[in-house]
Parts: sequence; structure tokens; C-alpha cells
Amino acid sequence: MSGGPDRSGRSAQREGAGLVPPRGGRPLPHAEPTDLGGLMEQVARTLQAEHGDVSATLGAITAAAVHSVPGSDDCGITLVLDRGRVESRAPTGDLPREVDRLQDRLGEGPCLDAIRTARTVRMDDISGERRWPRFAGAAAALGVGSMLSFQLFVTGSGLGALNLYARTPHAFGEESESIGLLFAGHASIALAGAQQEDRLRTAIASRDLIGQAKGILMERHRLTADQAFAVLVRASSHTNRKLADIAEELSTTGVLSAPIPAPTAPGGSGG
Repeated sequence: MSGGPDRSGRSAQREGAGLVPPRGGRPLPHAEPTDLGGLMEQVARTLQAEHGDVSATLGAITAAAVHSVPGSDDCGITLVLDRGRVESRAPTGDLPREVDRLQDRLGEGPCLDAIRTARTVRMDDISGERRWPRFAGAAAALGVGSMLSFQLFVTGSGLGALNLYARTPHAFGEESESIGLLFAGHASIALAGAQQEDRLRTAIASRDLIGQAKGILMERHRLTADQAFAVLVRASSHTNRKLADIAEELSTTGVLSAPIPAPTAPGGSGG
């Protein structure tokens, strides 16, 4: 593998500015690219401040990566969805999003190979690339010169890739791979934690909505807590909608778009 060209101008730009997430997010502190311990510590502090907010965490990850890995012009995260489809998340520019769309359409490319093979995939010069013939020509037309992709392990069977893009060939060297690999491992942990906390918050919010909806039914129809919950369950079953959606509609509007089935009173019917 060959190293990248002289990027002293780009390095000077990194040294003169903080690491700033896209769209006015929380500024990321500066660390010398060779000080990996300091870099990881500072990034960890930034990601900790974004805990529980998956979108903000992804934005912090890509913003820090594009400023920290030598040779990077853009960064994005590719996540695998159901049925093998991929989703572009937190791109630092248009290029990562366009490349993800291209790979999703063609079913080939370095990001997908990194996800499928669990290894780092480096493309030094797209003009001479033979591994992905259909992808290479189309990606070159988009402005890609070289790429570096790392697999991200998220949660359970969830997988993704952290992808770095350069508009010039041979932009990524051994230093880029070393820093990028450390960053990808750190990003996997941060992203998995953010997703878990986001799911917990969603579950708590659903529980609160169900509690509010039960209270409305208990007040209006003089029901017990168990009877009110049974009414919500039956309404969910009859309308083929999620219980949380039924509860949210009742809590926010005071009415339901479908009739609420009558509860069964203890020891008899009606009520």
C-alpha cells in the first residue's frame, strides 16, 4: 500500500481549527493526529455529551473522523437495514450520501465489503480499481478518488461501516488506517450505547403514554386500571395498531379514530 501525497495544507487547516460537527452541533476539541490517546479521550468526552441522541452521536462521530484521519475530505456512516438495504447516516457532505445510494443500487462497493467481510477495505486509486467494476466508474464520476472503510459492530446482528472519502488518489496511508481503525472501534461502542439508551427512552415514553391513556379511561368510564388496560389492548387488536399508538392518540387528542371496545366487568359483562 502506498502512502498519501503531501497534505501539509490540510494538516495546517486541522491544526488551526476545532473539530466542529455539522449544522452547528457541539464543537469538538482539537487533538494532534499523532496523539492517539489524547484524540480518543477528547472524542469520548464529546460523544458522552451526546449520549442517548443517536443522530447527534452519529454527527459527532463523522465530524470528528473527517478532521482526525489524515487524508479525509468527507465521512459518512452506512447502516444495514432489514432485507439487506443500507441507509446513509450523518454524512459530512453530499458525496457519502451519493456513494451509499450507488452501492445500494449496485449491491457492490468498499462500504458493503467492509460490512460483509468484517475487515478494513482500502481503495487507493479508483481509476485503477477492478474489485467493483460497475461501482468504480460511477463513483469516479461523483468525484471519489480514494476510500477507506471500517466495519462498525452496533448491536445484536446490526452492522454498519464508517467510510472515509478523498477526492484525490492515494490519500490514505498507514497512519490513516491506524487512526481510522481505533476510531471505528470507539465509534461502534458509542453508537451501540446511544442506540440502547434511545430504545430505553422510547420504551419509557410509551409506558408513560399508556399510563396517561389508562387514566383517561378510568376517569371517563369509572374503570379499574386493569380494565382500562384491557380496553387499550382490545382497541389495539381490533384496529391492528400498536398499543403505544392507541395510547398516544387518546392522550393527545382525547379521542380515538375507532370505537373503544367495552371492557368486561369482573364476574359479568358490560361496563
